[in-house]
Amino acid sequence: MDPHLLRTFVAVLDHRSFSGAAASLGYTQSAVSQHIAALEADLGSRLVERRPVAPTPAGARLLEHAPALLLRLDAARADIARLHQARPTHLTLAASPAALGPTVARALAELRATAHALDVEVRVLGREAVLSDVVGGRADLGFVDGAAAPSDPLPMPDLGPTTTLAAAEETLAVLFPLGHPLAGRRTVRLTDLAQAQWIDAPDTAVPLDRLRTVCRTDGFRPWIRHRGTDLHGLAALAAAGHGLAALPLPVAAALPGIAAVPVSEPRLVHRIELVHPVNPTAPARQLADLIGGRAGSRA
Repeated sequence: MDPHLLRTFVAVLDHRSFSGAAASLGYTQSAVSQHIAALEADLGSRLVERRPVAPTPAGARLLEHAPALLLRLDAARADIARLHQARPTHLTLAASPAALGPTVARALAELRATAHALDVEVRVLGREAVLSDVVGGRADLGFVDGAAAPSDPLPMPDLGPTTTLAAAEETLAVLFPLGHPLAGRRTVRLTDLAQAQWIDAPDTAVPLDRLRTVCRTDGFRPWIRHRGTDLHGLAALAAAGHGLAALPLPVAAALPGIAAVPVSEPRLVHRIELVHPVNPTAPARQLADLIGGRAGSRA
């Protein structure tokens, strides 16, 4: 299966348009049509309905495999490229919004204190984009966050040859408007809030599907959707009564206009994990060692 054809297939279905895919990939619309036709001929099955553009049953099945396949191809290319890199003086760090907290900031300060010429770039991205940038070689290491039972790892996709380690575990909290009846509580139980109005903010707060999984309920339905990585925008929505959200207590407590109430049940923590390639650059390895030392000193 030609990966160029597969990328075109994914772009067509992402944009729900042959012309949109062509613009994003830098191809002509005719070339996009030829790619889809060639992929369908290779697999012996129609993959894309043309009017309107949508996946056929076979296309939907292929779409389940495509992101992982393309991610592994990017990982292989980046892994080989790193073998030929000179000693780097640049560090690119990708992090989901709630993962970029005090633990990461302090470790980065320690690293820069010993590597004065190091040029650092920090990117705040959604969780999937963080992992994609690390695996694809666009970031030297990444930090992602989520809710988990104490000492349990976060659920991750197959990232190929990468290393993952715990960076921090923090108290999980729910954001309430200041006038909410539960805003003054010392703790709350998530299961009691399953039927409340929630903000669906998968790249910023704990995703609602994760809350449904850990609480074993079909609740936690979105009242409003927030897309992006703006924590203050999320807090503004919560403060105005548009719904609840779950964030780590240290991050939530610093946001204006809301009350951050710790979660008592189920027994969960907000967990931050570091991900880097198995052959990281020297600055990335140094930062990982600093983070590992901090995590070990807390254990």
